[in-house]
Amino acid sequence: MKSAVETLNPTRVRLTVEVPFEELKPSLDAAYKKINQQVSVKGFRKGKIPARVIDQRFGRGAVLEEAVNDALPKFYTEAVNEGELNVLGQPEVDITELKDGEVLAFTAEVDIRPALEIPDYSGIEVEVDAVEVSDEDVDKSVEQLRERFASTTPVERAAQDGDVLTVNLEAKVDGEVLEDGVAQGVTYTVGSGELLDGIDDAVKGLEAGGEATFTSELKGGSAEGKEAEVKVEVTEVKSRELPELDDEFAQLASEFDTLEELKADSRKRLAQMKTYDQATQAQEKVLDELLKLVEVPMPEKLLADEVQTRTHNLEHHQLGQMGLDLDKYLEIQGKTREEFDAETKEQAEKGIKTQFILDELVNKEKLNVSQEELTEHLMRRAQSSGMSPDQFAQAVVEGGQVPMLVGEVARGKALAVVVEAATVKDTNGEVIELDDEDETAEEVVAAAEGADEAAADEKPEA
Repeated sequence: MKSAVETLNPTRVRLTVEVPFEELKPSLDAAYKKINQQVSVKGFRKGKIPARVIDQRFGRGAVLEEAVNDALPKFYTEAVNEGELNVLGQPEVDITELKDGEVLAFTAEVDIRPALEIPDYSGIEVEVDAVEVSDEDVDKSVEQLRERFASTTPVERAAQDGDVLTVNLEAKVDGEVLEDGVAQGVTYTVGSGELLDGIDDAVKGLEAGGEATFTSELKGGSAEGKEAEVKVEVTEVKSRELPELDDEFAQLASEFDTLEELKADSRKRLAQMKTYDQATQAQEKVLDELLKLVEVPMPEKLLADEVQTRTHNLEHHQLGQMGLDLDKYLEIQGKTREEFDAETKEQAEKGIKTQFILDELVNKEKLNVSQEELTEHLMRRAQSSGMSPDQFAQAVVEGGQVPMLVGEVARGKALAVVVEAATVKDTNGEVIELDDEDETAEEVVAAAEGADEAAADEKPEA
């Protein structure tokens, strides 16, 4: 077999392959055997029909077509390996010559990974938010905990902000009660902004047994988006009472004996959360600066496929679970289809560039992935997919997706190397030393590549 590579552009090549006919013999034999099992000829046992009879009855052309279809992937792969090409996606194959007993010739156009030059990245500098926990932050955290331990008491008075009501609802559109427009015994907190627009003004001032009617746009159901006349009946009014902020509350709501100990723990946890957010922010900003440093030619077909995949996942998985279609989603977001398409393309380009650059860094820095690192990453991905680690691992192995996970871990390690070489300062001018860089880097890389969405939307195929 002879092959030659022609570079069409930095991300696409054309392979020209010429195969001596004798190299087709294994595929020809396989073609005759396959046809033998599929047809019957009077006077011959099934599977024992001579090749000449098959040629006469069914045509040599049918045999050649079967043989070429069988052989092409093998010859294409040999040509790719001979040319030391890093191909992307499926090739576009064109058979240019097929002479029985002489030669098979074909061309294959395919996208390839572009050759990249990674410049010195040690000069990257980014600024991140300082880790500062104020007294107000602590008070807000404790207040949220306090809200969880609120109690309710029935009262005989008019409803007011903060009260918890039990209500019955009935929605009419064009004077007709909707089949799915009746709800009994619904719990609603006045002022929460939940349920329907206008309900707060309607129920304020009503006592148990009181009714009111208001107009609101329905947020779901068979008449979603339509204006409805809604009747609300209050059957019970309860006041919410918050526990006193004292040592007794600390003992009720936590493992601590005093309120001061509870506040100190809240401050510590908030600092940990802000430190984690700071590390993520640093990773994201360093990645953005790295992407600016490297010129990456973009394979157009790969980009188009990635845009289509992202749009499909959004439409058929994320929005489907929310009961929305793309038009409704765009209306809620206040975007045109053109703006959405442009944003999706920009995100897809960033994801592809991120993968190309970090893969190049993996090779340049000779980074390896240990079994322990792969297992930890698998556990995190399993959690995000909603599957157990064992189920996720089995699906990954059976779906042949282990190399994909290895690549995700390796790219996370590559970004961590860049972050370690960069200068990260907070808004106070302090140089920041980050911990657990590999883990946060994996998450940042996954977000840039869209892998988090894929994990949430489409579980690995077994």
